[in-house]
Amino acid sequence: MGKEMASLLKTSPNAVKKRLLHQIGLSLYNTSHGFHEEEVKKKLEQFPGGSIDLQKENSGIGILTLNNPSKMNAFSGVMMLQLLEKVIELENWTEGKGLIIRGAKNTFSSGSDLNAVKALGTPEDGMAVCMFMQNTLTRFMRLPLISVALVQGRALGGGAEVTTACDFRLMTTESEIRFVHKEMGIIPSWGGATRLVEIIGGRQALKVLSGALKLDSEKALNIGMVDDILPSSDETECLKEAQEWLQQFIKGPPEVIRALKKSVSSCKELCLEEALQRERDILGTVWGGPANLEAVARKGKFNK
Repeated sequence: MGKEMASLLKTSPNAVKKRLLHQIGLSLYNTSHGFHEEEVKKKLEQFPGGSIDLQKENSGIGILTLNNPSKMNAFSGVMMLQLLEKVIELENWTEGKGLIIRGAKNTFSSGSDLNAVKALGTPEDGMAVCMFMQNTLTRFMRLPLISVALVQGRALGGGAEVTTACDFRLMTTESEIRFVHKEMGIIPSWGGATRLVEIIGGRQALKVLSGALKLDSEKALNIGMVDDILPSSDETECLKEAQEWLQQFIKGPPEVIRALKKSVSSCKELCLEEALQRERDILGTVWGGPANLEAVARKGKFNK
């Protein structure tokens, strides 16, 4: 046991939470929760198909593509494993500022591949995959990158859940988000219900989930599920529009953008006192830094 962990174990639970919670790369579940990651990985490896592709642009925007078009970009077991690999790669991308997640061939994702769902049929299997995907999407959500889900076509079931792990959601005019879990006899299993409540509130979330509502772009915009509707439906063009939309929020040095994202993420997970302390600590990483000193030297706070 390392000295750092030994010292943590001697401190109070709240102190441990303050120091550990929200560290990049920290997972929700481990063996103390009955989660055995290597065993789950071996099961998921048995279900191949598709890929998760990552392209890192010089602009500081990463483009993550769910690529299994023959099955409407449904997540195979291998794609679940690859998503974790790409999240780990993004955790180590210090030049990154923004991230767009999208589906290949004009649709987002239809959720889990039914072949895997049928084979992993016991409650124990379901909970194991649930913990694996909650771990991955929580790490995704905590990335110090401002993230956008670009929804073309349909985002169904687990696909709808993935959109909730992003900071923002954009839809094309004819696209649709639908949490179909009720019709499959389950509830969201990748953390989507919890995140949906935070995005649109408890009452609206209950309507969306219990009604398995089809959210077209206008309805999704009206209830606050998405942030904007893009004019183009062409795959290449709407990706360009999404990049332009995201650009307004990531102008500036990476260390500043990343610090802002970390600060806001902390507020979501910590109580007021802890969030304020975390904000203070993050401020210490940029106050007096190059971007700050250059801005002060310009002598104008709000000049553009």
